[in-house]
Amino acid sequence: MSDLRKIIIDDQEIEVDPALTLIQACEEAGVEIPRFCYHERLSIAGNCRMCLVEVVGGPPKPAASCAMQVKDLRPGPEGQPPVVKTNSPMVKKAREGVMEFLLINHPLDCPICDQGGECDLQDQAMAYGVDFSRYREPKRASTDLDLGPLVETHMTRCISCTRCVRFTTEVAGITQMGQTGRGEDAEITSYLNQTLESNLQGNIIDLCPVGALVSKPYAFTARPWELSKTESIDVMDALGSNIRVDTKGREVMRVLPRNHDGVNEEWISDKTRFIWDGLRRQRLDRPYVRENGRLRPASWAEALSVAAGKMKGASKLAGLVGDLVSVEAAYSLKTLVEGLGGTVEARVDGARLPAGNRSAYVGTAKIEDIDRADKILLIGTNPREEAPVLNARIRRAWAQGADVTLVGEPVDLTYDYEHMGTDRAALEHVAGLDMASLQDLNCVVIVGQGALQEADGEAVLATVQAICEKSAGKLLVLHTAAGRVGALDVGCTTEGGLKAATEGADVIFNLGADELDIDPGAFVIYQGSHGDRGAHRADVILPGAAYTEEQALFVNTEGRPQLALRAGFAPGEAKENWAILRALSGELGAALPWDSLAALRTNLIEAVPHLKKIDKVAENEWQLLPSGKLGKGSVAFRNAIKDFYLTNPIARASEVMAQLSAQAKARTEGQMAAE
Repeated sequence: MSDLRKIIIDDQEIEVDPALTLIQACEEAGVEIPRFCYHERLSIAGNCRMCLVEVVGGPPKPAASCAMQVKDLRPGPEGQPPVVKTNSPMVKKAREGVMEFLLINHPLDCPICDQGGECDLQDQAMAYGVDFSRYREPKRASTDLDLGPLVETHMTRCISCTRCVRFTTEVAGITQMGQTGRGEDAEITSYLNQTLESNLQGNIIDLCPVGALVSKPYAFTARPWELSKTESIDVMDALGSNIRVDTKGREVMRVLPRNHDGVNEEWISDKTRFIWDGLRRQRLDRPYVRENGRLRPASWAEALSVAAGKMKGASKLAGLVGDLVSVEAAYSLKTLVEGLGGTVEARVDGARLPAGNRSAYVGTAKIEDIDRADKILLIGTNPREEAPVLNARIRRAWAQGADVTLVGEPVDLTYDYEHMGTDRAALEHVAGLDMASLQDLNCVVIVGQGALQEADGEAVLATVQAICEKSAGKLLVLHTAAGRVGALDVGCTTEGGLKAATEGADVIFNLGADELDIDPGAFVIYQGSHGDRGAHRADVILPGAAYTEEQALFVNTEGRPQLALRAGFAPGEAKENWAILRALSGELGAALPWDSLAALRTNLIEAVPHLKKIDKVAENEWQLLPSGKLGKGSVAFRNAIKDFYLTNPIARASEVMAQLSAQAKARTEGQMAAE
């Protein structure tokens, strides 16, 4: 405690770390300081001057609290602690002056501005401004930027806080935004009028303290006070980002991030944020039964009866668990299908993830371990596409001095890395290096699904574990499917994987697996939310709820169970997934031993105790896989995701995602002129 410094803030004496800025010290003392440019996760700009405070005994003018550290304060004449005042007449006058300057050119757009009702400028003008203006000059106007289909700009409202510039440069790792000009001509602009090339760009909408950057798809559709707000979990990737789903009536209007330092901090990817229009389109809202080669609408009683009849008479029954399936639904399907003598498989992309060995299919690292890493090894993964928010964390570790090495496809990760090669030979070379010098460093090894989907996937994983052993590093298996870890936790695996489960099966119960083609011959019962590939192949369709329409557990890529809450109701006759399976079990005469979600969860926790610890990452016992033979040395690793914007049925139903996908494709195919 000796290195703490005493400081008096508004007559309150506290002890703080001398490295803190005054704005942080004031927050520790419970004093709110207004700010526009300062943000906890961005570098300090010190250019809005709204956070001015009075330093007693310092210069006879207010000081910017975001840019001054506690250690810069001088003690009193007799060694008394330094004194800071945040509500003195000097501070009040300074804040009123700053607010008056900010409002000189700010338009009176509040009634038609999408930021109205949740605008920092509105709130702070009410709290710290005055009720008149001395300026009669015409207001300055600026040209609006075209940043792409996601972010709408109204640059006349911009107060030049530069949060968007700092975010895109420091966190997203792109250099397309900046500020040009001086004085009245100063404006935020994009380099050569480029649109933003980042899958994290939507976060600048949240960061903008005024209405200069707003959501283009959401524009003019709702006001904040009309929306019902529900805390939930994202399923667009396996990171398990904490989100807030805002609904108006039965429709999801927008998705915003929630702060969780251990998972997504306060960022989300663009797919997470703008996916909501896909929840309205291509929905399955009634049961269907295939008759004479064509699907026709049916009642629930008929659809369940046909499905039960086929399942009872099956000589080989298989269950498939899709990428967006909750733990409860996966457990219900496993209990139902195995009760009928069938098998269930969740590794529908062919990943060779070993059943029962949690240290191999989840790993031993937490996402937070990346922050403290000195060495990061990426194997067969492109985290920028597979988990953009995780990639931003790796970028920050790199910016703080971590060395990043990649074995796999060379891609633009927004940071520099040492590329060791693309194939199995490169992995063997890394495994054979002397790693004694790494024993005292913090090493994190991240292996992607692309490295595990080939026939030698388990040998690759064993080699990766051996590298972790030699370097005393921690392993993080980066999944691409939100439901995968939870399904593996409850044991949705078949000896021999997907091929063994489906080969020769005459009835397949497909629970939301839309990323694979099922061979002709089998009778397919499909349960899911969207009319995608799985529904097209189905003989019976049972319409289920999407992730915003039921309470559910999801386990993220580091093995952290999280609770998603229901934000709205499923359309038409669609039902919650666990309830459909419970009703089907009754039709089969083998009723599942629960009648409510609470009873199902009690049963689930008895079977898998660590799922009870919501938001806690369980310690996984380190179990080495037996070393196997890697494939031919020249066989390259291929990344799991080919198109970031179209990875699941909800994304493929979204117009915004289709537009972004087409734009990304045109960007990679387009020729750059040299002139």
